[in-house]
Amino acid sequence: MGIEASIFSDFWRDQIESNGQEAIFLVLVGFLLSFGFIRMSTRLMRSPKVPWWPGSIVSEGGLHVHHHVFGIVLMMAAGAVAFVTDGDSWVFNLCGLAFGIGIGLTIDEFALWLHLEDVYWSEEGRRSIDATVLTAIVLALLMFGVRPFEIGSEDLATLIVSLLIALMVLVTVGICFLKERILHGFIGFFFWPLAIYGASRLGKPSSVWAKRRYGTKNPSKQRRAEKRFRPDRRTQRFKEKFRDLIGGRITLQEAMTPTPEVEKSEPVETTGPSGKDSG
Repeated sequence: MGIEASIFSDFWRDQIESNGQEAIFLVLVGFLLSFGFIRMSTRLMRSPKVPWWPGSIVSEGGLHVHHHVFGIVLMMAAGAVAFVTDGDSWVFNLCGLAFGIGIGLTIDEFALWLHLEDVYWSEEGRRSIDATVLTAIVLALLMFGVRPFEIGSEDLATLIVSLLIALMVLVTVGICFLKERILHGFIGFFFWPLAIYGASRLGKPSSVWAKRRYGTKNPSKQRRAEKRFRPDRRTQRFKEKFRDLIGGRITLQEAMTPTPEVEKSEPVETTGPSGKDSG
């Protein structure tokens, strides 16, 4: 224990504290811990081996409170308190930890933001895993002081060059996103050569870029994109195994059957004494 404590204290002092990165480090720690806990908790809820594990929060009226609600509230509270505290105080760092916990609870239900329904255990819900990985990468890069670009203002020439570089970074990253090369775009925002690589490569066949520039306009590129991004390619198989490891395996029945939280009852038509609709 003494050796581990010494290694951690040296890392904290030499790499984190000396560079003023305490808050962002605690954001990353809170994010990873909360995501790990809530994902473990949700997997235990559906496991028949641990029936004693507490389930979801559902009101007597059937209202299901998703855990991203707690994450949003926690981020709001931590952000508000951080604004009125000293940036070097322990309270500010504690707010960073709380903010990271809120991010983890919220990102875990990222797919719910997109679909506005409970797709947690469906194929669409796997996007939450992807969003979590990208968030962890971005937070880690920020913690180590990586910045996408800096706007110099020493003189007019420096300012113009800085703005042009920033514009080129944003354009290449935008092209990556249009081609659905999301990982290239996110990391390329901090490491520009990767964004250039992603922007110069084929887009995915279902991407906005492909729909506008491939298809009937360029059928040869469409065929190449479909061949390059076929569902059984090695990288896709690795991605699915990773998703299964982190988020749990999706069975065909779960993918086709809606969860109780998203099943909607038919509206009940109420009538008054005269037979007409009331209210």
